[in-house]
Amino acid sequence: MTDPPAPAALAKAQLRARLLAARRGVDAATKAVWDRAIAARVLAWAREQNVAALGVYWPLRDEPDLHAAYAELARLGVRLLLPVVVERHAALEFAQWQIGEAMVRDQMGVAVPAQLRMEAAPPALLVPCLGFNRGRYRLGYGGGFYDRTLARQPRPKTVGVAYACLEADFDNDAHDVALDLVLTEAR
Repeated sequence: MTDPPAPAALAKAQLRARLLAARRGVDAATKAVWDRAIAARVLAWAREQNVAALGVYWPLRDEPDLHAAYAELARLGVRLLLPVVVERHAALEFAQWQIGEAMVRDQMGVAVPAQLRMEAAPPALLVPCLGFNRGRYRLGYGGGFYDRTLARQPRPKTVGVAYACLEADFDNDAHDVALDLVLTEAR
């Protein structure tokens, strides 16, 4: 017999379910407007920071779709890298990605380049957030992949990406790492 989940874990699971439902409930037209606004903020940040290589993400579960920003970043000469799960309880690794190349689903169901060209972790990283709090801590899906990735040294510049309606009040855990910045459609 297994022990029941701790109250804090249960509260986070309930918060995750609520935030997933809220994000799923955003209508397609609103989502498209918000995605364009977030994309513009990502581009402005990347230009301001003079980013040469950037870890991006393939949108899952109604996450903001920033493919238009990725195309513009690539046009500007920014090397794009996608996260790859190599081991279940390890930090993410990264593969070079060129827009339009063949993609396959990895063991976690995430799109990755069909031909993996692995590289060192990028100096800057876009991090999708299911939720986030005022302290710039993110709430993900609970797998810990980004937490382990952000704990590595040297730590990349980190930009959380989320919709403003997903800001929530939650306590961070000891292993959580605050993001440098969170970009939404509103700020």
